[in-house]
Amino acid sequence: MAKIQFLQLPVPPPSYYAATGNVPLAAASLASCLASKEDPVTGITPHVVSPEDTDSLGDLALIDRIVKEGPDFLGLSLYLWNTERSLYIAKEVKKRSPETKILIGGPEVNEDNPYVLGEEGYDIAVSGEAEHSFRNLMRSLLSNSSLDGLENVAYRKENGKLTSFGKPVPANFPLTDFPSPYTTGHLKVDPRRSTYLETVRGCKSQCTYCFYPKSSQNLRTLDIPETMKLISDLKEKGAKELVFLDPTFNHRPGFENFLDAITEINADGQMSMFAELRSEGVTPKLATKLRKAGFTRVELGLQSVNEETLKRVKRYGSPHKVAEVAKMLAGEGIELLLDLIIGLPGDKPEDVERGIHFFLEHGLGEWVQAFPLSILPGTAMRKDAEKEGLFFMPTPPYRIIETPTFSSRDLTESLFFAEDLLERRLDEFPRPFLCNAAANKNDRIDLVLGEIKNPLFKKNLNQGESEFSDWSGSRHHSVWFHTENFSKDLSRILGFIENRISAEPFCTIDFVIPLVSIPKSQEIEKIVSVLESKRQSYLSRTLAHRGENLQHRLVFVFDGNHRELRNWRKIEMESTSFLIYEIVSTNKIQSLDPSLEAFYLIEGDEFQTKDFEFLKQNMDPEAVTFSSRKWEEKWSMEVLGYGEL
Repeated sequence: MAKIQFLQLPVPPPSYYAATGNVPLAAASLASCLASKEDPVTGITPHVVSPEDTDSLGDLALIDRIVKEGPDFLGLSLYLWNTERSLYIAKEVKKRSPETKILIGGPEVNEDNPYVLGEEGYDIAVSGEAEHSFRNLMRSLLSNSSLDGLENVAYRKENGKLTSFGKPVPANFPLTDFPSPYTTGHLKVDPRRSTYLETVRGCKSQCTYCFYPKSSQNLRTLDIPETMKLISDLKEKGAKELVFLDPTFNHRPGFENFLDAITEINADGQMSMFAELRSEGVTPKLATKLRKAGFTRVELGLQSVNEETLKRVKRYGSPHKVAEVAKMLAGEGIELLLDLIIGLPGDKPEDVERGIHFFLEHGLGEWVQAFPLSILPGTAMRKDAEKEGLFFMPTPPYRIIETPTFSSRDLTESLFFAEDLLERRLDEFPRPFLCNAAANKNDRIDLVLGEIKNPLFKKNLNQGESEFSDWSGSRHHSVWFHTENFSKDLSRILGFIENRISAEPFCTIDFVIPLVSIPKSQEIEKIVSVLESKRQSYLSRTLAHRGENLQHRLVFVFDGNHRELRNWRKIEMESTSFLIYEIVSTNKIQSLDPSLEAFYLIEGDEFQTKDFEFLKQNMDPEAVTFSSRKWEEKWSMEVLGYGEL
């Protein structure tokens, strides 16, 4: 019996305890489609790597695990956020297990994505909505039949070159053709995570920046009885938060009756729900029904306040209608996400400014999320990018670099201007992981470079250099360099940093240096230069416009009693290429000055309730982190809101 393993890697979160939102629905759906009751694909056993493992395992651990289990086939679901890491793992698995056939699919796999098609390490690529193509492909592979002419499939020839994709055929199968992965057991309901489900595929909208119109313009729905049967089953299995992935939730036929049916199942309010809506057609009656059904959060896309731009990108709609519906939903107690895209063709910087003012004037500023445009593979905008004069990153996140009406500087300044108006940051802060080491975790390693005399940093040192080269870290881990002479040990530190990134290039790593004296600026620059040279992933490029690095962070920590280092910290606080944390014991919390711009590492496990409340009420939430895992997790969930949904 052949074995196929499915791997769907998570969105890398900004901090250690932030939820990844990782529910491998695509991978599990492919696994379950092999088990169709009427026409199962026989001779193969599917397995989906659990989200608990993909959330925690580092690059080395994932590769080791796959090779050890030795599947005949490895299927990778490629998305904007995981493509580079997935392709890296594919290459490494192929090196060590050349007999494993590696398949890739997902939104990133398209004939117009030269980045993915130019990579090696995989054997077969499947484009489009995959269930129908995938079953045909697996039957051909299991019977050793030719792959020539298979719809939506490209494969690598013996000379290593990838063929063109077979005839592109849009999906038109009913959603009832294949069982839900939640019912087949390929995907478990975890009450601690959101539960993702699809009740509609296809989208009637034609937005040029979106992938959905290419996937399917015809709506295929799971009918109300089937959907309610599934939701009831999910509820019985312990689901607490349902996320509907339907492209436009309220476009499904019979939407009002659909909400009534959900309300009946969720009458006890045990489940909260999230979906994305179009404002058109949403009435006060529907807003009330959404609330009664259990929807606690809804996303509405304004995208631009310029109606000519909305026509140009085929979004259409009215900004005033979006505002009207947003206030309607907010009045029902529903939280909102209101989207504004920076850099759409036809927009100018002043349109972004007008858009922010528009939301503020309507009292909706707290819900706004403004972000730069990405030119995604498979979209009409990608196809017309050259004609439109759009320049963008060739690799994820494919972010817009310049348009005829937005210079590179305009794009960055528009984001910062929006933040100034909204008085908050609009994207993730690279929060470092500075917790103490734990015996049963592989998320921190301490390298002692020579004799350490400073008693503050002698505790919890549990690793030596000899263990470093073979060490396998978690998906997010920290490396601490303990030295009494930073200048003397700099070259060794640089070597260790390069070694670690080379070993696990797609892990999130915090490189932490406890200071006993002021470092020289040129020495810091050498470390920063190494980290900058390794900006080779979606995560590392996401905040490049800020000068920040979400993947490889340089962090200095120092004893708060050291006056010279405190003065140096004041000078360097504006730096975006490294972070400086002052260590503060729990008994000094009440002495912190909330007006001072600084980052603090709270050292200690025992907290007075009044001290924790002081931090919550007075300090910038991102300026405080903890050496205690218990308190760092509590802060991340309760204060920063880094949970699911």
